[in-house]
Amino acid sequence: MIIALGANAPSHAGDARLTVLAAIDALGRTFGDVHVSKLYQTPAFPANSGPDFINAACSFRTELPADEVLNTLHAIEADFGRERVVRWGQRTLDLDLIAMGAHVLPDLETFNRWKNLPIEDQKVLTPDTLILPHPRVQDRAFVLVPMADIAPEWVHPVLGQSTTEMLDQLPASERDEIRAL
Repeated sequence: MIIALGANAPSHAGDARLTVLAAIDALGRTFGDVHVSKLYQTPAFPANSGPDFINAACSFRTELPADEVLNTLHAIEADFGRERVVRWGQRTLDLDLIAMGAHVLPDLETFNRWKNLPIEDQKVLTPDTLILPHPRVQDRAFVLVPMADIAPEWVHPVLGQSTTEMLDQLPASERDEIRAL
């Protein structure tokens, strides 16, 4: 499993940096051995939608099905005060299930529909089912930079590109916005 972590609002654990560190600890207590990236400071997405984020990525092995992992991630988010009020708004904690090996869920057609969704629709629509890999991982430096720390050779099962290859295709200006802490 590959998980992206982000926060740009304080939680009971403290500021966004402390929240991400506490969430990594919670993931380790829940799933066991967790491989973790460096922490990064990244601009809010979309631009000017709030304070900068602290982002990271982690990976772990589990026999749990993806929907159970997602439910566990949502429970951890709730423990840190996450409320889903505004899409892409400020949040105490965001745990995104990015990938589960080479699995494509629920199917290729659904994946492609969400991958190709226009940005205007992305702002207002949310899928009613888990889609793996995350349909826009290839577009987001704030996910790919930390992912490159822990899974540089992971290959996107639909695009056929590694994490490093997807990251290299992003504009340098987007990669340069991501600052290691």
